[in-house]
Amino acid sequence: MLSIVTLISGRGSNFEAIVKTAQKERWPVKFAGVIANHSAAKGLEFARLQGIPAFVVEHKEHAARESFDKALIEKIDELGADLVVLAGFMRILTPGFIRHFEGRLINIHPALLPAFPGLHTHERALEAGVQVHGATVHFVTEGVDEGPIICQASVPVREGDDADTLAARVLVAEHQIYPRAVKWFLDGRLRIEGNQVKLQPPEPQFFKL
Repeated sequence: MLSIVTLISGRGSNFEAIVKTAQKERWPVKFAGVIANHSAAKGLEFARLQGIPAFVVEHKEHAARESFDKALIEKIDELGADLVVLAGFMRILTPGFIRHFEGRLINIHPALLPAFPGLHTHERALEAGVQVHGATVHFVTEGVDEGPIICQASVPVREGDDADTLAARVLVAEHQIYPRAVKWFLDGRLRIEGNQVKLQPPEPQFFKL
């Protein structure tokens, strides 16, 4: 049975979606812990209600990013993570952290990468006038939002959308594809070839919602 450690900064709705899907589908997985970078993260309460160990590694207690990441690595390793899931973790991770968890660190981004990496994706999508937006699950590498793509889902941009209405539609897509990507990893079905992820046996990795 593989173990997952999730990193959050806020509500952790994608974490909730993964846990609820795992419960519904009876995945053979251990949720070893949830770690937030501050004690006010609302997702910690959900974790505790589910009986999942919840921890805080306060980034403000560390003068340097490297010190914070070192403390984070130590906690994750102590919990025995086979997979580290970023679910709204609003910290830029150091290259050393990323290398330590290479191949077992995944993230979800609220855009169809490689379009709109970084922040404010919904505002930028609307400003660009795109007709289709979406979400991407990817392995984390040292380049910001440049890691191999596991799966994506697209949603339409509708007339009259603002950043909030578009974000809400994208979030629904996130909650559908992130659990799917995690399950593929747990089942040993993901193969990284160059900067591409191959699913074995093959099935669609792009979803139109």
